Amino acid sequence: VSQTVIVTDADLTGDATWTSDNVYLLDGFVYLEEGTLTIEAGTIIKGKADPTTEDNASALIITRGARIEAIGSPTAPIIFTAEYDDVNDPSDLDQTDRGLWGGLIILGYGELAFETETSSVEGIPEGEERAVFGGTNDDDDSGILKYVSVRHGGAELSPGDEINGVTFGGVGRNTIVEHIEVIANDDDGFEWFGGAVECKYLVSAFNKDDAFDYDYGWRGKGQYWFAVQATDEADNAGEHDGAKPDDELPFSKPIIYNATYIGSGVDATTKNSTCIHFRDATGGYYVNS
Repeated sequence: VSQTVIVTDADLTGDATWTSDNVYLLDGFVYLEEGTLTIEAGTIIKGKADPTTEDNASALIITRGARIEAIGSPTAPIIFTAEYDDVNDPSDLDQTDRGLWGGLIILGYGELAFETETSSVEGIPEGEERAVFGGTNDDDDSGILKYVSVRHGGAELSPGDEINGVTFGGVGRNTIVEHIEVIANDDDGFEWFGGAVECKYLVSAFNKDDAFDYDYGWRGKGQYWFAVQATDEADNAGEHDGAKPDDELPFSKPIIYNATYIGSGVDATTKNSTCIHFRDATGGYYVNS
């Protein structure tokens, strides 16, 4: 039987290893400020539904300069999920169970198309320096994510402000992101804010808002992306923004290969009116999709 290890912000102070013989329960916003968090294949990380802290949700935040090495495998993925999700029972939660914890946030020193060189993660209390992202280094390295499943997240960080399943804030291209899925999130599946990280084999399924959203001048690459929108709640498969304000450089211009996006269906009552929505001052390439 796995032992549950409660992790508060004070518990993660530098290099750490989370092992598959434990279940790790995030209690509030947990920041890794320096060093590397290594997560073994098959490890389960859960977000506490009602944190004992003053935080509105539980989330793992890898700050600028810190690294995560979460390397799962096809038969032993690393799972981020809700506190009450029994991962051994496939029928206890379904695709409509959203917003039960926060999500995974990765921050780096990549360049932003924003009014200032840096920005802060939405919903984190104002003045929290650890939530700042952006800079001048598009080659930044925030670590490795492979075979990671993120489920049932998207809780409000502040009123009316939910969190994405996985957020990349100014993440650089030396970060490796492959074989990641986000399922049943209460906001976007994946969102990029600037930077140049390259991401392969992404699945965004049954999320309430957009499947893939980029903004603030993301100039990375994507390949083998799959989205399927829910029938109860959904928006665009791709929502693509350029800069804030609109004339700020560098505009978003990623290259995305081999994408397959499936909408909610003709009988669905969701918003889901647009497959790919390009906003002002954004561009990009979809190839063989």
